[in-house]
Amino acid sequence: MLTLRQIYELAIKKGIEADPRGKAGVAKYLARQLREYQELPEKQQKDFDKESLKNPYADSRILLGKPDLKVDKIMAGIDITSAEVTLAYLLNEKSPRKTIDLLLSHHPVGGGYAGLHEVMDLQVDMLANYGVPINVAEQILHERVEEVQRSISPRNHNQTVDAARLLNFALMCTHTITDNLVYKFLVKLFTQHEVDTVREVMDLLLTVPEYREAKLGKAGPLIFAGSEKNRAGKVAPLEITGGTEGSPQIYEKMAAAGIGTIVGMHASEEHRKECAKYHMNMVVAGHMSSDSLGMNLLLDELEKKGIEIVVCSGLIRISRNK
Repeated sequence: MLTLRQIYELAIKKGIEADPRGKAGVAKYLARQLREYQELPEKQQKDFDKESLKNPYADSRILLGKPDLKVDKIMAGIDITSAEVTLAYLLNEKSPRKTIDLLLSHHPVGGGYAGLHEVMDLQVDMLANYGVPINVAEQILHERVEEVQRSISPRNHNQTVDAARLLNFALMCTHTITDNLVYKFLVKLFTQHEVDTVREVMDLLLTVPEYREAKLGKAGPLIFAGSEKNRAGKVAPLEITGGTEGSPQIYEKMAAAGIGTIVGMHASEEHRKECAKYHMNMVVAGHMSSDSLGMNLLLDELEKKGIEIVVCSGLIRISRNK
């Protein structure tokens, strides 16, 4: 059993350990946040998100619940909506002896959703790791960050939060945290196994249980650009973490940096066309399956602590504790 605070702190720790920026890069980011806060007039400091001084992931937050709440049982899903909140309530009514204490969503809700654009800066460092000049990546991404912020601003951010409050559930989301875990997992996978062709990239992805399970449901990895006979070149899982899709303008710079194959969770048609335009391959591993992989890597840690996991909302639960 853990408290809600312990679960939250464990999640942040795991996210930082897997962060493409490295621990030193995360420390620099947090130092910039602190400097920004300290330079604000006192009146504006009251409105500053002070949680961002210790948690570098604006889209991963405790939305509801007392920090000292003891958590025995979690309902975890890719999305937690009002429907999942109601389902959790009905399950508790049916089995009152060991009730669900916490609803854990991968995709952000509430303030975590409203702050999604704030985590996109991570993409700059990730691109720099693969040879794109950091100043170029930063300037190209800037416009896209503002676009994402504008697109999210009119949404009903708190619908799920309000439903959970009415039915007295704790609620938490771990978006970039668990996407970082996927990124680290895939970097290790492609570092440990040499691949020559795009077909071999696909075959390697299918050794991962979540992707294999997704394929059985006709939602497995797909080649979006290029062909399976193409040489893969340098494989980069660059569209895995960092909030959401970056700018389509970045593909020209990726190609110039020597990247041959992009591995991502999902891609728009505009991104696919730009990738193909610069003669790169694009393999989409799968959205729900990739999100499931990241969530599973975190849920395994909670399972080790004796917490029971109830699965919902598209999460393909594969435990690596067995």
